[in-house]
Amino acid sequence: MGQKLIFTRSGAFRAEIRPPSDKSLTHRAYMFAAIARNGTSVILDPLKGEDCESTLNCLEKLGAKIERVSDHETRVSAIQNWNTNPVTLDCGNSGTTMRLLCGILAGQVGVTATLGGDESLSKRPMGRISAPLSLMGARITGATPPVTIQGQKLKSISYESPVASAQVKSAVLLAGLKAEGTTTVTEPALSRDHTERMFIALGVDLEQKGNSVSVDGGQSWESFTFRVPGDISSAAFFAAAAALHPGSQVTFKHLGLNPSRTGILDVLERIGIRCDIEDLDDELGEPVGNVTIKSTERLNPFVIEGDLVPRLIDEIPVLAVLATQCDGETIIRDARELRVKETDRIAVVSDGLKKMGANVTPTEDGMIINGPTPLYGATIDSAGDHRIGMSFAIAASIAEGETNILNADAIHSSYPEFAEHFAQLTGQTPQVVNA
Repeated sequence: MGQKLIFTRSGAFRAEIRPPSDKSLTHRAYMFAAIARNGTSVILDPLKGEDCESTLNCLEKLGAKIERVSDHETRVSAIQNWNTNPVTLDCGNSGTTMRLLCGILAGQVGVTATLGGDESLSKRPMGRISAPLSLMGARITGATPPVTIQGQKLKSISYESPVASAQVKSAVLLAGLKAEGTTTVTEPALSRDHTERMFIALGVDLEQKGNSVSVDGGQSWESFTFRVPGDISSAAFFAAAAALHPGSQVTFKHLGLNPSRTGILDVLERIGIRCDIEDLDDELGEPVGNVTIKSTERLNPFVIEGDLVPRLIDEIPVLAVLATQCDGETIIRDARELRVKETDRIAVVSDGLKKMGANVTPTEDGMIINGPTPLYGATIDSAGDHRIGMSFAIAASIAEGETNILNADAIHSSYPEFAEHFAQLTGQTPQVVNA
């Protein structure tokens, strides 16, 4: 069962927090530091979660020098001598670690690595990266983890990805840096562009046209300093909590506002929630600012579909919770990708909300939710999925009775301070039970 957290109903709140740093950007900062031309990069305010530690540990085994100066600073020296002995890399629960490292290792001639992970990661599809990397000349095996890759001399390709996935796109672009010629990735819809923004800020020439992005091989960069912005996907949980509790207001400091990630703000505004943005700035190509969320009395239903889905794919579980209190029918579609996340999030969210009394109908690529409906405390198994655990903690904040979240230790992978921030905002301290 792992750790169990027990939550009870809470009331309105007003607070200001600095959400945990962005996990996707922390992963990329560590990896891009390791493959820099030379020098030591300074990563400020990195996420200290388990997934990012997996990335650091993998890079260290490959030859990077890691110095954890403090909780707020990590230094990563560029790899000068890659480990050419066959190496086994533990990616933990992190699909980002595994997929992006495969892109990096595909062109590292002489390096052989087997990448594995926990039970959840071992079920996730890796064919979506092995297919394009194999076309480039990489030797890679494993439809699901463990994946074994032998670095080879690569050739460029023009690849049409069947899914809009930042991890797939990033893996191919990273491999493209080691390939001869120009590598192009085209997606059915634009996915997150963290890799492209960081490349450009580091001096890499990219060509972006429509849903395609191209990179010439042979490019690299110098070491850098980067302060990681706050994670909008983590902020989404307490933004939803503020929306669910009339009279609430929460301000998120130094929040990442990459347009490919701000679909959550678009939906909140459709619902009727006020979102104010101030003090805009820039961190290595990533826009940041302070965002204040203010509740309203009536919540409008909404539709999530099409190009909006990649911009908020990770926020759909907590938006489904919010939909249970919207006045009418909410429709989520075109989100089949949710079925191959850490869990089948469509099934797990639908089943959990039904247990709590919500009117939810799962579909092949989403769900239909009718509201508003009262929610009642229940026992919810997060199934090792951090976003499921946190989403149902927010549901518990408006539910009658007591809600038990099983396997809640998964939350630490992306939001180590979640229980602390929940108590700070709501005034209700969750009870912790260690199995």
